[in-house]
Amino acid sequence: MVYRLSLLLVVFMAAAISIASEDKEIYVVHMDKAKTTALDDILGDSKKWYEVVMDSITEFSAEEDGGEEASAPELLYTYETAITGFAARLSNKQLEALNKVEGFLSAVPDEMLSLQTTHSPQFLGLKFGKGLLASRNLANDVIIGFVDSGIWPEHASFKDGGMKRPQGTRFTAKNCNRKLIGARAYFKGYEAAAGKIDERSDFRSARDSHGHGTHTASTAAGHMIDGASIFGMAKGVAAGMSSTARIAAYKACYALGCASSDILAAIDQAVSDGVDVLSLSLGGSSQPYYADVLAIASLGAVQHGVFVAAAAGNSGPSSSTVVNAAPWMMTVAASTMDRSFPVIVKLGNGETFEGESLYSGTSTEQLSLVYGESAGGARAKYCSSGTLSPALVKGKIVVCERGINRGVEKGQEVAKAGGAGMLLLNTASQGEEIRVDPHVLPASALGASASQSIRNYVSSENPTASIVFNGTVFGKPAPVMASFSSRGPARKEPYVIKPDVTAPGVNILAAWPPTVSPSGIQSDNRSVLFNVISGTSMSCPHVSGLAAILKGAHEEWSAAAIKSALMTTAYTLDNKKAPISDMRPNGPSATPFAYGSGHVDPEKASNPGLIYDISYEDYLYYLCSLNYSSSQMATMSRGNYSCPTDTVLQTGDLNYPSFAVLFEGKPHDNSATYKRTVTNVGHPRTAYVAQVHEPEGVSIIVEPKVLKFRRAGQKLSYKVSFVDSGEKSGSSDPSFGSLVWASSKYTVRSPIAVTWK
Repeated sequence: MVYRLSLLLVVFMAAAISIASEDKEIYVVHMDKAKTTALDDILGDSKKWYEVVMDSITEFSAEEDGGEEASAPELLYTYETAITGFAARLSNKQLEALNKVEGFLSAVPDEMLSLQTTHSPQFLGLKFGKGLLASRNLANDVIIGFVDSGIWPEHASFKDGGMKRPQGTRFTAKNCNRKLIGARAYFKGYEAAAGKIDERSDFRSARDSHGHGTHTASTAAGHMIDGASIFGMAKGVAAGMSSTARIAAYKACYALGCASSDILAAIDQAVSDGVDVLSLSLGGSSQPYYADVLAIASLGAVQHGVFVAAAAGNSGPSSSTVVNAAPWMMTVAASTMDRSFPVIVKLGNGETFEGESLYSGTSTEQLSLVYGESAGGARAKYCSSGTLSPALVKGKIVVCERGINRGVEKGQEVAKAGGAGMLLLNTASQGEEIRVDPHVLPASALGASASQSIRNYVSSENPTASIVFNGTVFGKPAPVMASFSSRGPARKEPYVIKPDVTAPGVNILAAWPPTVSPSGIQSDNRSVLFNVISGTSMSCPHVSGLAAILKGAHEEWSAAAIKSALMTTAYTLDNKKAPISDMRPNGPSATPFAYGSGHVDPEKASNPGLIYDISYEDYLYYLCSLNYSSSQMATMSRGNYSCPTDTVLQTGDLNYPSFAVLFEGKPHDNSATYKRTVTNVGHPRTAYVAQVHEPEGVSIIVEPKVLKFRRAGQKLSYKVSFVDSGEKSGSSDPSFGSLVWASSKYTVRSPIAVTWK
């Protein structure tokens, strides 16, 4: 053993080079799992090996540093479960030395990522005590892990009544219970990049000072709370999708964002802790999988049987903005529910418009309208600090444009200047999407068309308006795709349709820390226990919670099986039986690049009939089909993985529940044939018939056209051929269709997206 250790140290020392004192960066370093496992037997654990590595790349450089010792690299984290490697602060020369260390695969600079329901269960068709929410499906010990901004443990949403008890600033083991079974904080990467956390405004513990993590955790798995509301609005029973699931909170996000090294440490620990579901309401930029640390870590999580749900991003409505697009991640878009908080704005010329607001006070009378110059000058149209004139604004309704500061801040400025109300206008590019705010005075946000009419009217002689609040109303057309929700196709590796599904993500009410104002503005001193916010960060935990319920109902299902069930049973018609529409400006009906397979339908997902299962090995084959280099494959597989050479691999053969077809070249020369295998999880003896809705410009052949199952668990395969008919010659617009396997009881639907280069 001594000889082997000495040999390894020689390898390390041979790799060492002179390291001058220089600026350093934080890197996430991927190492070969087989090498670290072998060394565990020698040194006891991988951390000791990495410490030896750190020592080996620290050398004297008398010529460059005058004989002074160069600063040592700083080891921040070691990763052992979801990925294999470590995070460290390294100089360029230390990184060069590390490249020569045996077992080194790759190094990626640390990145700062960003954080991207009283009515949700009912809108999703869930009924407490019935169907999927029957007690037999909720009794299992399913754990959801949240990598987020932490959690407020004392909130009523995290009480453990009726459940079977599993450190840092103001957070000890006493804050945990049978609902919140664990909480950890990771901040080494963040502090290395942004400086030490200011504990006057944040916590170096799992306690949430932002609100985001508390909101997402309660959305997925919050305890049932009667009478939840924000200022009396959206009042009802607040409950997470899986109200009996256990919560493990991993704080990795702070005031300036989430360091990827901290996120990886959180994911690695979560998988090691044995979570069943990982909820990732965060994201970075679009990158190839081998350079995307979230993609790499989530693949490791899936290898351990963990279902991973991730936010699609909030950069819509532009195309190819979706993030977290790896096929082993469930990528979730955001859409509306049928609940609204309507406000009627009546102009002096008789025109009326509907807006929305969370203001719960009294309505206004017909009052004078002021805007821009009539409110204090050209800059006053944004209602930013110091731009409004009290002499011009007092007792009037002020029209404010979006931009520069937040909506609630604009209202504060109006109130400070003596204004009696505010109308908050959307631009044409913002479209009809309205995200409600908890205003401090009578105020309403309005969509683009109403906003333009108000701009035209306010320049007339003696303009007036009134604002009338109608509380909480149900029944509007829904779902509608949120304009902010990021769209496909994926910028990198667009070989599967992304996002995968959509779920409620607009104006979602959920738990909130009482020390954080509902607007998140420092000057807002109000305290609430529930708050309404929007984003794919809100839609993601809906799916995380649904996955937990499905895991409880079908313990034998893999992560891919749960994902398949949610995708193939999703719907594409709204509650008025019309195609799901889109809030993007001048947008037609939404497409699979907005909602993926459609809106989740959990009750149908619990009995999908057929599933498309995918193994860890299948994902590696898919990566091989992308022609990744041996070093890139090693990074993804955490070792020396060799792609098969005796078979033809194509991206379209991944056993995915949707079809993405990419045609290149001349029309009529384009064709592709993909294979799929489905597993019967429905009635043992069932026959399915293929029903095809062909995308424009594409002919489709399915072989065989009928699948006859004789037993539960039986697998049958089929092939789909796509042929370019030439009808879309010269057009680069995508075409969409679907393939449905239909029986007397089940409808198993897969969307088809065809793009041309």
